[in-house]
Amino acid sequence: MSALLLTILFSVSACGPTIEVNKPKPQPTVTIKKSFQQGVPSVPKFPSYVCGSWSSANNPGTYSVISIYARLTQNTKPVAGMSAQATAHFKYGDVNLDQAPVSDSGGYVTFYLQLQGRQPRQQAATVDVSFNVNGKTISCTPAFFAPQ
Repeated sequence: MSALLLTILFSVSACGPTIEVNKPKPQPTVTIKKSFQQGVPSVPKFPSYVCGSWSSANNPGTYSVISIYARLTQNTKPVAGMSAQATAHFKYGDVNLDQAPVSDSGGYVTFYLQLQGRQPRQQAATVDVSFNVNGKTISCTPAFFAPQ
């Protein structure tokens, strides 16, 4: 019986449609010229002085007092003894922070900012901080916050 079923199976499969196999077309060869990298510009140099600033709270209360921190580095090492200044940019005007902190041994300074309701709720305000280094002004990335 199994021989009969096997014979029927082979005869049915032999009567099926023929399947064409499409061979993929050969892809073109890519050639890279040695002069390819001659026109690539050099990698920009990292500045020797870098600073960044941030706030102690990203979403403080509208009448809170927050701290604005900044850090100055030279070739990734902290720079001590440099004076800093900061300006807060509120929706209806700017406020110069009248403090004049000097960077500590870690390169850090701290400013204290009384918000006094000067910024509308849920609207971002920024604070620009800069350092005076050998007669040059080094600007930090701004700190930001948005009162609740």
